[in-house]
Amino acid sequence: MGVRLALMVGGGIALLAGLDAALLLLGVAAPVTAERLASVHGMLMVLGFIGTVIALERAVALGRWWGFASPALMGLGGIALISPVPLPVAGALLMAATGLQAVIFIPLWRRRRDAAVLVQSLGAVSAFGATILFTGGVAMASFLPWLVGYVVLLISGERMELARLGRSDDRAEKAVLAGGVALLAAIVLLLLFPRWGAPVLGAALLAMVFALVNADVARTMLRSTGLPRFSAACLMAGYVWLTVAGGILVLIPHPFDGGAYDALVHSVMLGFTMSMIFAHAAVILPAVLRRPLPYHPVMYVPAALLHVALAVRVVGGDLRGAHLVWQIGGVGNVIAVLAFVITAVATGMTASLAARRRRTRANSALHAGASTARGVIPGAE
Repeated sequence: MGVRLALMVGGGIALLAGLDAALLLLGVAAPVTAERLASVHGMLMVLGFIGTVIALERAVALGRWWGFASPALMGLGGIALISPVPLPVAGALLMAATGLQAVIFIPLWRRRRDAAVLVQSLGAVSAFGATILFTGGVAMASFLPWLVGYVVLLISGERMELARLGRSDDRAEKAVLAGGVALLAAIVLLLLFPRWGAPVLGAALLAMVFALVNADVARTMLRSTGLPRFSAACLMAGYVWLTVAGGILVLIPHPFDGGAYDALVHSVMLGFTMSMIFAHAAVILPAVLRRPLPYHPVMYVPAALLHVALAVRVVGGDLRGAHLVWQIGGVGNVIAVLAFVITAVATGMTASLAARRRRTRANSALHAGASTARGVIPGAE
């Protein structure tokens, strides 16, 4: 097993544990019923899983051995969350991982001084703030905005880098950077002034969505075919859900309580973040893991299920208070994520086996050609 693939093991464990914890929170049957699983669901999904993937991708971009300590510590932190060790120990591991991830952006900035690196560095700072609050025993709802900042800012920076392949617009990139600065400032203000900080954070999220859609090439990619169209569809759906999250923060008086809180969390973490992971998986994972992950139309199935189930959960469950509908939508989300993982693994393994067979046939043909040459050329023996 390669080193990069081994570093993903912790993230994979965190993902499975986080999905199990989601079932526990939904009040349905789950394979594992460990006591503190439900209480660390958010940290498992955001830092244990998503954080490990992001940290590994940034370490590969850096290209230095010490950068891989960040995904290693992130994975260990995720495993520690579900182990018997005290939660502050897991928090310390995650704090070290996110702190190192922030440091990684210093040489990345020196290498290429652009807005995308700055936006991603703001996300790393937001993750570091979340781990400080978590380790200090602060309630999840209080440091949730820091986790939101982490995923939104890191993914926004990634989108800026990828969008640059299609076009270059300095004004659009500066707008995203300004939105990123405003978003992190709003997160700090919310911590200091929780009574009126939520609408400010919501306005910052909405401004960020506007800047991203303006800078992104996803709208034009919708007219293409294959992987570009699939990615574009996932990207645009993600922006819709981030708009929903911003609207909740602006319009609902107490967005960190009850159904509004559940709708806010999962609009960002499932509707936006998971949709972005679906969109980028066939591009990012092969580059990071050195394993093929070809696009297949079946990927639309878990992607569609993700958004349909989330709409059922938010509209029918969170906003209307229908408990059974909320459970159905939540279970549908878990199935969608698992289905995409299974699809990705299956298509990746199929592609690897096909590539291996092609290499074997090519080697056989080469050997056969060499044997023929020895037989017909005098003195070849």
